[in-house]
Amino acid sequence: MKISEKALNYLKSITAQAITNSGSGHTGSSLGMSSFMLALFKNHYIFDISDTDFLNRDRLVFSAGHACPVYYSLLSMFGFDVTLQDLKNLRKFGSRTPGHPEYGTTDGVEVSTGPLGQGIANAVGMALAESILEERFNSVGFPVIDNYTYCVASDGDLMEGVAMEACSLAGTLRLKRLVVLYDNNDVTIDGNLQITNRENIAKKFKAMGWNVIKVRNGNKFSACSMAIGKAKKSDKPTLIIFKTTIGIGTAKAGTSSIHGIALNSEELKVFNEKLGVVEKFYIPNDVRDWCMASSRRGKLYHEKWNQELAVYSNTNPDLYKEFTNFFDRKKVDIEKIAKNSYKWEELSGRAFNKIVLNEISERLHQVVGGTADVTPSSLAFLDNASKYQDGNRRGRNINFGVREHAMAGICNGIALYEDFIPFCSTFLAFSNYMLPAMRMSAMMHLDVTYIFTHDSIHVGEDGPSHQPIEQLAQLRSIIGLKTFRPCDANELIASYKFIVENNGPCAMILSRQKMKLVENTSYKDACSGGYIVKKAKKNADIVIYATGSEVALAVEVAKELDKKYDVSVVSMPCIEVFEEQSPSYQNKVLQKEAKLRVSIEASNDKVWYKYIGDEGLYIGVDKYMTSGEGSLVYEKAGFNVKEIVRKIQRKLSNNK
Repeated sequence: MKISEKALNYLKSITAQAITNSGSGHTGSSLGMSSFMLALFKNHYIFDISDTDFLNRDRLVFSAGHACPVYYSLLSMFGFDVTLQDLKNLRKFGSRTPGHPEYGTTDGVEVSTGPLGQGIANAVGMALAESILEERFNSVGFPVIDNYTYCVASDGDLMEGVAMEACSLAGTLRLKRLVVLYDNNDVTIDGNLQITNRENIAKKFKAMGWNVIKVRNGNKFSACSMAIGKAKKSDKPTLIIFKTTIGIGTAKAGTSSIHGIALNSEELKVFNEKLGVVEKFYIPNDVRDWCMASSRRGKLYHEKWNQELAVYSNTNPDLYKEFTNFFDRKKVDIEKIAKNSYKWEELSGRAFNKIVLNEISERLHQVVGGTADVTPSSLAFLDNASKYQDGNRRGRNINFGVREHAMAGICNGIALYEDFIPFCSTFLAFSNYMLPAMRMSAMMHLDVTYIFTHDSIHVGEDGPSHQPIEQLAQLRSIIGLKTFRPCDANELIASYKFIVENNGPCAMILSRQKMKLVENTSYKDACSGGYIVKKAKKNADIVIYATGSEVALAVEVAKELDKKYDVSVVSMPCIEVFEEQSPSYQNKVLQKEAKLRVSIEASNDKVWYKYIGDEGLYIGVDKYMTSGEGSLVYEKAGFNVKEIVRKIQRKLSNNK
């Protein structure tokens, strides 16, 4: 028996054992893709188990996350910090081998995957990031950045819209170092793939500008390895279609019944007998040595890269300095930018943002990003940087096209690659398309900035489909995402201070219409997420909480009420940051002893009841509006001084 065949048998065995031991898991695809996965690890995938963050390593995105048992088994066999005991703990609470790959949990795992299709978008982002660094820093004879991004995908992955969005863009941009390994077993949970998908994937990808390679026997190690080697020579992104058999070697091979189940003890015994494996959770020495030869190859590659980098630093000193500076996020003097904010009077939120984004990007060249085909509207554009495209990899402005979900997933991949600070932008109403990817941003604590403009019913003429109402509540419900809705330049700059100096995703919510000036806003106080923008004369009878455009409205309301009551106004640019402050600070700002607490925000986010209490007054939007001039729609929805004062006075009367 060839050592490759023996290694494959043991890979299949320990993979099946891990799933059976856990009592659940996806045996079918885990076994079906074992041949091409072993070929990838053995002959192509460049990694260093002693330094898994090695910059020029290949990236592996396991988009078909349900088949992770074979991934974990390979990590263990090739010397990553994944033990046989970890395999025994597959899918168990607190283990390092969870039910789907989790970034930061398992050694060697590059990205959290599970929601199908998103991993492909992440891989496109990684390949895009690689191409930027390759163009910026490589010199003749010194390819300091030339890694490949491999993505393992399933039939289900390629049915998801986000995957097709991302693949279309990848083909347009000719991301040649991107290789998708497609496990084409023609089976899904519900049955044969033909039930739901009869399209010609090969022709579809060729039409999108991809190189396509077909491997008729995707369960043959040598054929798989040859195909991957061929893909690496392409000047386009490559899709390798491996025709595989789901659950190969089991009694239910080729059927949907093996997709998401564990073999029982008797079935596992028969399966292992066919493989010639009698041991439990065991890797023979000759198999281990055969695998570790590839791991040593990766370490030697890394050592050679370090040596070449040292020569590169001497022959290209200026370029080397730029190279090292890129991975050293220098401090940006946000306070200096804040001092200039007085010049930015009565601009829209999106216009404020353009100024600050450009100021920061001039200091941090890691900032890259773009919009979902709304650049003239969202204004999220770097003026002193060109557009990224095939033929200009140095560009920092990315045209994502009308592909919101993929845009967010691609930005996750860019952030994961190394030290980039990606941003992406569209209208707030379209954030719904992006929520799955934003949720993954939050899970992985990625530095992605989401810039959403046209932030309220003030959008007006475009009608209810473009007037965001539910979106603020949706964004604020994502754990780990910080949502900023600034009322002016001071608050917007404070938001960017958090973006630059902290880790994790942020959503910036910005107006299309000009913002009215608000007296006494404070960059320093806004850094706390919430603060008193209009103080009561003594002890507040009424306290009003507001965000964004409604802060100016709240101040106007307070001035009218001041004729009879003592009123305070609180601006809350970021609830999540405010919640991180000390209880004493929160109590000081919230002023809960007031007779009436009021919230004013052009949304239907019921989070405000947390602050106003059961007896408070919630002023929001509880119905879809109609098309019309923005300020008129805003007023008709009740956002005007007269109507709000009337509601407050009525509430005070009813509370007596």
